Amino acid sequence: MRALLLSEYNRLEIVDLPAPAAGPEEILVRVEACGICGSDVHGMDGSTGRRIPPIVMGHEAAGTVVAVGPGVDDIAVGDRVTFDSTISCGKCDYCLRGEINLCDKREVIGVSCGDYRRHGAFAEYLSVPRRIVYPLPAELGFAEAAMLEAISVAMHAVRVSGAAADETALVVGAGMIGLLTLQAAHAAGCKRVYISDLDPTRLALAVKLGADHALPFSGRQLAHRIAELTAGRGADHVFEAVGNNETVSTAISCVRKGGTVTLIGNVAPEVTLPLQSVVSRQIRLQGSCASSGEYPQAIEMVASGKIKVKPLITAVAPLDQGPQWFERLHAREPHLMKIVLTPGNP
Repeated sequence: MRALLLSEYNRLEIVDLPAPAAGPEEILVRVEACGICGSDVHGMDGSTGRRIPPIVMGHEAAGTVVAVGPGVDDIAVGDRVTFDSTISCGKCDYCLRGEINLCDKREVIGVSCGDYRRHGAFAEYLSVPRRIVYPLPAELGFAEAAMLEAISVAMHAVRVSGAAADETALVVGAGMIGLLTLQAAHAAGCKRVYISDLDPTRLALAVKLGADHALPFSGRQLAHRIAELTAGRGADHVFEAVGNNETVSTAISCVRKGGTVTLIGNVAPEVTLPLQSVVSRQIRLQGSCASSGEYPQAIEMVASGKIKVKPLITAVAPLDQGPQWFERLHAREPHLMKIVLTPGNP
């Protein structure tokens, strides 16, 4: 089968690899669409340490079932499906509590980090456990379905934040996850959702997707503007969707006393916290990792139009163009959001 292989850091090439088979309790999927995630772009250059070559990346995917393994009797060849990026054991204490994203033996599709290597969906075929597979409604296209993994991440962040109806929220960072978190917060009932970024194109898109205010500020300027918008109180919830020192500190400065800052961004391995502000203002810092059971709701949200993804898809391209699109994303070319590759449909 054809696959996009990270053969060494900063080197992607189309290669021929043996096609996988559907083992017990597994299905074999022809990958019709797979999105390029920011974590793949950062992984390509070795900055995260979670894409150690050689590895076929890709975890935001959807496709068609072409074979089922022994023990699978509720999905048939020809079914249209998507699948979670997380493979959990289903047996540890966390899995039994429904916290599959915290599984002791958790593996992520398209990741190699030293502890494990699991090839991903930038390939014509991929075998995955049946337990992480979800059927797709007929009205949902494959490119849209490739966005479900990112949507589930955003919905999980809103869920663990405890955000409730009639509260205000701020999203710091209008990248892919930030724009999806904006929509997820609205869908959860937040009465006002603000978003900040320094990219005017992203802010214009945020307004189209429902932002009550799109704010071209950072640091103290952003904190001052949020104070103005909330009568000096601060936002009830702040979602940090970047993951560096400045944006984490800014998020803390924008939340109200007793509020919650939910950390989604995961670029820098360490950040410096304004400890006295967190302690004296009794702020809750909440981490959010991947997703944990939000896929069915994510599918319903997209199918019903409550979360819009088509405006976020910049291009749908064949797998052969993958290296060029990675280069453009890595160079931070303006006006690029989600690029979806089509491995099984050249």
